[in-house]
Amino acid sequence: MIQLKIPLEKYQGKSCGPDASQCFPPKEQSTSSCCPPTERKTTSCCPAPSVGPLNIPMAKIDDEPCCGAPAGPPSSHIERPGYQLWHFVEDLVETPVGPVPKVSTNLVMSDQMGAIRVRLGYKRNDYKVAPGLYCVGSPGPEDPVFVTANYKLSFDALRRELTGISGWILVLDTRGINVWCAAGKKTFSTEEVCRQVKATQLDKIIKHRELILPQLGAPGVSAFDVRKACRFKVIWGPVQANDIPEFIRAGKKAEPHMRRPTFTLADRLVLVPVELSLILSRTTVLVLFGIMLLSGIGTEIFSISAAWQRGLMAIAALFSGVIAGAVLTPALLPWIPGKQFALKGIILGLMAGYATIFLHKGNISTLEIAAMVLSAVAISSYAAMNFTGATPYTSPSGVEKEMRRFMPVQALAVLGAIIAWVAAPFI
Repeated sequence: MIQLKIPLEKYQGKSCGPDASQCFPPKEQSTSSCCPPTERKTTSCCPAPSVGPLNIPMAKIDDEPCCGAPAGPPSSHIERPGYQLWHFVEDLVETPVGPVPKVSTNLVMSDQMGAIRVRLGYKRNDYKVAPGLYCVGSPGPEDPVFVTANYKLSFDALRRELTGISGWILVLDTRGINVWCAAGKKTFSTEEVCRQVKATQLDKIIKHRELILPQLGAPGVSAFDVRKACRFKVIWGPVQANDIPEFIRAGKKAEPHMRRPTFTLADRLVLVPVELSLILSRTTVLVLFGIMLLSGIGTEIFSISAAWQRGLMAIAALFSGVIAGAVLTPALLPWIPGKQFALKGIILGLMAGYATIFLHKGNISTLEIAAMVLSAVAISSYAAMNFTGATPYTSPSGVEKEMRRFMPVQALAVLGAIIAWVAAPFI
């Protein structure tokens, strides 16, 4: 027999017997089952005829599925239609303006792998979280509000240091750029702070009206204008996120050492892979192909053997410039003479160029020597100058001034290298 969950009143106090007329009025009779025709199934789900549905407790009838396997475990209570939650969202905390995602302060393997991927330059511009309000711990209306960028490395650095702290995290839309660079680009700005405060209705969630901003965001934010526009006081937090616990314990006061930016060897070397990825892009393959073609030009119009031999020499000079500017300059930064990064790159580029020539001594002409040195210098200077965007030593105006001064020099060096390299076989 086939039995579905039919409202109890349909049975009218009768058990389901062999004759369908015992169960339903004539209009609901079925010759094949005691269920209405519209609810028939091909597989029997009914209890045995000897046990009528009225003898089964109603809770049991409601809980058991009619057909098929039992229902699986319930979905997470924090799921929402049309949204995919990040793995670090643990729960949703109810507030006067609606639920706020509660995030974990532990970084798991996927966070570490994501950081490595971004450090290598892979999809770096897409590594971001949604702007808005998040929380950690068990926050209340008196707990602090920390402001950060929506670049996930910045977001992760903050939440990792909030272990054991209850508070709110206000994430600004910086287009996936870190705090310091976003402040220079004016996306970590007064306007964005006020916009997110209003969009999240933060004034209805907390009572103290204070925002803790990272000190490196100061170039883009005016504390006076924030207070005037949205009536929130800005408190400048420490430079490094790992000083936040001490900063909170000290009553939101930063010690002098918390105000000084550091740029240690480890800080510099962790940026090297990104700098290399910016230089060694898909365009590099075309450049290498062009070098091989130029190297084959000679008195015989074009020589494949010359393209190979001279091309490898030119490519060696090119990569020596890359290593000098993107690796050695960051590593040796404090000890290289000069203040301007492009100049530091020129010094190391000269050394790298002559080191490459030393490996080919006796097999290289004067013009080829000049071409290899000029190319190494130009590439090293450019790579070193490009590194200024990753350091706390320079200002946006200083970077622009340095670029205006040295980019023409780098372009002339590249042009001179090309002319010397092509002319060498004819002289």
